[in-house]
Amino acid sequence: MKLSICTDVMADLSFTDMLDKCVALGVEGLEMTGGGWSAGPHFRADELLADRGLLKKKLNEIEARGLEIAALNCSANPLDPGPMGERHLREMEQTVRLAGEIGVKKIVTMSGLPAAAPGDSVPNWLVYTKSWPNEMPERDRYQWEDCAFPLWQRLVKLANEAGVEKYALENFSAMLVWNPETLFRLRDEVGPKVGMNLDPSHLFWKGACPIAGARALGEAIHHVHGKDTRIERGLAEVNGLLELKGVDDVANRAWNYVAVGAGHDLQWWKEFFSVVRMVGYNDWVSLEMEDFTMSTEAGIQSSIDALKQTISR
Repeated sequence: MKLSICTDVMADLSFTDMLDKCVALGVEGLEMTGGGWSAGPHFRADELLADRGLLKKKLNEIEARGLEIAALNCSANPLDPGPMGERHLREMEQTVRLAGEIGVKKIVTMSGLPAAAPGDSVPNWLVYTKSWPNEMPERDRYQWEDCAFPLWQRLVKLANEAGVEKYALENFSAMLVWNPETLFRLRDEVGPKVGMNLDPSHLFWKGACPIAGARALGEAIHHVHGKDTRIERGLAEVNGLLELKGVDDVANRAWNYVAVGAGHDLQWWKEFFSVVRMVGYNDWVSLEMEDFTMSTEAGIQSSIDALKQTISR
């Protein structure tokens, strides 16, 4: 395994300063974020497709520092029923085309989440029983069969044309694909080009075990994020883990995204990466830093230190 970093966390730095920071941190690769929800300015597909000279310059700067592009990331909701969904889908397609041009084989993204019925204007995350109300089975069928399957068949076709080998879908909340079971529901329909970006942080607060998830996924693991979650003692026991407070309200949340090692100790992370390697994944692990309990600098450095001690080389 090799260590990379999601560049969103350094969105305030210039491209050159961001690259120099990555060298100083000792990472080997870059998960270049741009498009969708990312505000990262460093590697935006629309800009680079329109300016091949700028693209060449940036690629030369990356190569000159001995860094590699681990993946292109376009975290987005291409199934949103409004204008945002149209923009996100367009930017996902641009990201795939850019990856094809520069020889990057992996796109890290999200499955998307549609409305629950034709004519609805907002996405609807259906995570309660299909047994009631009576409309639930049709809502579930509509989201998957009418919305998700056609879109992902189209995106798989685009990836084939561009020479992109893998989509890695993050098991994020409020997405159709949010755990191994839902990943396989999509993968079984559209094929093995679609796999999971296994992010332990999301499975923790859903009550799942990422190590068990890795065993179940096997070859369907297409990417891994190094990101931790801490279940907050004395708070989770009162209201449960369905948390609606802002991610910056850290003192009052039942759980928080934290630096690697601040939620689960290094022994846990060693076992996790050992199992991930054992089931066949031996590729990039990208730090995604979203810890609001400490400074960004401290969170990055402590996470890098933890990942260097635990990933399976």
